[in-house]
Amino acid sequence: MGLNSSQGTRPRGAIRLLLAAARGLDALVRTVGRTVRWLAVVLVLVQLAVVILRYAYGSSFIWMQESVIYTHAALFMLAIGYTFLVDGHVRVDVFFARWSPRTKALVDIVGILFAALPFCALVIWASWGYVAVSFRLGEGPMQVGGLPLLPWLKSLIPAMAVLLALASLAVLLRALAVLLGGAASHLPERGGHGAPTP
Repeated sequence: MGLNSSQGTRPRGAIRLLLAAARGLDALVRTVGRTVRWLAVVLVLVQLAVVILRYAYGSSFIWMQESVIYTHAALFMLAIGYTFLVDGHVRVDVFFARWSPRTKALVDIVGILFAALPFCALVIWASWGYVAVSFRLGEGPMQVGGLPLLPWLKSLIPAMAVLLALASLAVLLRALAVLLGGAASHLPERGGHGAPTP
């Protein structure tokens, strides 16, 4: 009797550990996503200012035009992980929507292990030298009078891959919890959010 209860406790402990790790990764990626979403407001305001200066006053500033590019890049590159985490990315739901939670979890595990994580690793590997050289050379603005932040713009590439990898790991851990019977769904915005079953 004691042996059976200890065997039953072990999987529950493992599931709790998986879900705790997933929640930790969730918190980090969500914090970044909820912070950078305000860049959308900044993007609209700066672009509006550029248009007003250009057409109402016949004036423009290179640094202001470049700031639109920087803001746009930061918004999308740093929010990709958050979008994936909350299942907001484009998904072909013709089949997926009809599958059981366990089948969805299994499909996402395969997709993460064989597509998402290898993609993130490839992007980090391919961009690391590119970004390092930019910092080492102290690259200046794209144009005279522009923002001297080009290395930081380029660093968004590996940052995007890291955030997407963290989000992928969080989804993977919750999907494993579903397969182990410890969560109803691994999709946080669809009622699952890795809550353990009683």
